[in-house]
Amino acid sequence: MTVATSEPAVHALDELQYGLGEGPCLTAVQGLTTIHVPDLREEARWPRYAAAAWAEGIGSVLSVPLPLQGEANAALNLYSSRTNGFSGADIKHAEAYAAQVSKALRLAVRVTQLTEDRKHLTTAMESRTTIDVAVGVIMAQNRCSQESALKILKIASSTRNVKLRDVAAAVVATVSEDPELLTHFDT
Repeated sequence: MTVATSEPAVHALDELQYGLGEGPCLTAVQGLTTIHVPDLREEARWPRYAAAAWAEGIGSVLSVPLPLQGEANAALNLYSSRTNGFSGADIKHAEAYAAQVSKALRLAVRVTQLTEDRKHLTTAMESRTTIDVAVGVIMAQNRCSQESALKILKIASSTRNVKLRDVAAAVVATVSEDPELLTHFDT
């Protein structure tokens, strides 16, 4: 997906690559290598894309990968209306810029992943607390073992097609004036 562009026509060209499954951006991302197309009229690797880009007034393209590590990658795409629109110095500058951007994006992706992991762990801890309390309620009501109580809870979840944590919350609500449970991780 294209995150940002400077021109609407450029956005359409990026989207065209995704639709066709070919183009300099996709090749740069997949191979983690800079792709320079000095003259789109002479480009044979992606004939449909090259023809469409030329028809939109693009003469040359430069796609520089932004390796983000893990499953995600991106690319910086530069378009010129002229053929041979990028010099060797332009390419080196774009690669240096992409290296810096890549570092910032990797950090942003990592922070986002850690934030998501924290949310998932918090939800899991809250669910686990509710389930544990519900197991205790069932143990007290039925004078059974923890294993048997958990089995009762799982059967209720399965037969009602309701998530285990939701069944557990319903059990807790039947014996508590305040069904909100605090984990020992809450502050």
